[in-house]
Amino acid sequence: MTSTDAQVGFRSDRGPILVALMLATGLIAIESTIIATAVPSIVDDLGGFAQFPWLFSIYLLAQAVSVPVYAKLADTIGRTPIILTGIGLFLVGSILCGFAWDMTSLIIFRAVQGLGAGAVLPVSVTIAGDIYSVRERAKAQGYLASVWAISSVVGPTLGGLFSQYLDWRWIFFVNIPLCLLAAFMIKRNHKESIERTTHRVDIAGASVLTVALTLIILAVLEGGNAWAWNSWQSIGSFAMGAVLLVIFGLIEHRAAEPVLPLSLFRRRLITTTSLISLGVGAILVGLTSFVPTFLEVSADATPLIGGLAVAALTLGWPVAASQSGKIYLRIGFRPTALIGLAISVIGAVMLWTTAETPSPWLVAASCFVVGLGLGLVATPTLIAAQSSVDWEERGVVTGTNLFMRSIGSAVGVAIFGAIANSIIARSGGEESAAAVQAGSSAVFLAVVVAAVATIAAGIIMPSVRAPQS
Repeated sequence: MTSTDAQVGFRSDRGPILVALMLATGLIAIESTIIATAVPSIVDDLGGFAQFPWLFSIYLLAQAVSVPVYAKLADTIGRTPIILTGIGLFLVGSILCGFAWDMTSLIIFRAVQGLGAGAVLPVSVTIAGDIYSVRERAKAQGYLASVWAISSVVGPTLGGLFSQYLDWRWIFFVNIPLCLLAAFMIKRNHKESIERTTHRVDIAGASVLTVALTLIILAVLEGGNAWAWNSWQSIGSFAMGAVLLVIFGLIEHRAAEPVLPLSLFRRRLITTTSLISLGVGAILVGLTSFVPTFLEVSADATPLIGGLAVAALTLGWPVAASQSGKIYLRIGFRPTALIGLAISVIGAVMLWTTAETPSPWLVAASCFVVGLGLGLVATPTLIAAQSSVDWEERGVVTGTNLFMRSIGSAVGVAIFGAIANSIIARSGGEESAAAVQAGSSAVFLAVVVAAVATIAAGIIMPSVRAPQS
């Protein structure tokens, strides 16, 4: 056993904290895979196929806009109270989702879940950055990545089993014991001692950003569906969203403690890693939200099989992430990310070109390749951003990176949903197998474009090597 293994493993003095972080991460990991397999069952029960992208968008939007707030609070009042708050909100949201009576109520309750997730994932990653050095994080990421590997199998399997043999509502109720256990472990094992400081929560900035992004996502999802693209509703939503984004920038410029410090983006490393994270979010959600429905409708796959195809994506990610440390410690962060992006493009092209002959095996293989690529992108770029700052900025830098990933996912799923809905609308509005297959194929092509575009950010990312300690 190497010294690094001993320092990072479960038997080290930080082992109990690592287990607690893995449990907290497991909440988000399972949620990211379990709901996608249940979408057809949810639509059959509650209706509203055209609205199902909102199940992902509203969750991701709530998560995205709350991440900077939680990140700022984690840097001022401490990590533990913030992550416990997030777990509590996630628990309440899960219970409410389980009792949803129509698509609208489910969408609203998903927002509550998203507000909880906005604290859990970034603060978990921040705590790992606090307690491990850059070299140790390479090994620690392997443990955290194993959670995604386990969840990539457990999540879709549970989602498929619940949908086929019980009820889709259990995909939310299963979170109850996980939340309680994670909260107990965090409270018991993570002790921190920091100087409490006077802080101001940038409510104005967070509120304006939330409304702005909601209007833009509303315009993207409903354009060509609920109203015409050139209608006053569509133009007005886009215009108002853009104006509010400008106002948000002005608020952040003057805020004493901005929810999203725009000054961070003066640093080329932070800007480029954030752009990469934006692309990763779009690529990830484009596949996890559409692959199960594509297979279940186009290839008559069961929810369980559709879920396992997505599991290949979320299995490939941690496999690569767990080994990424060995690569970026040797060749640097940027080359590692560029290799990962190239692999992701290859996998996305495989998925798009085989969509005309839908096969669970081909889809799973393509998703696995994409996952391998993303595992070499997300972890190194996040650690590169973390390693460039000290403790007092690590929370907000981590939050900014994950915020951009959530924004990419929220806006991405809206754009992908609009593409699929427009093609279905041209087929007469009927959700036939041929229409869904054509819409999914167009989405997969859009994922290819997103992956290629993300390479541009990787090319201009500063060439920095990982610290050796």
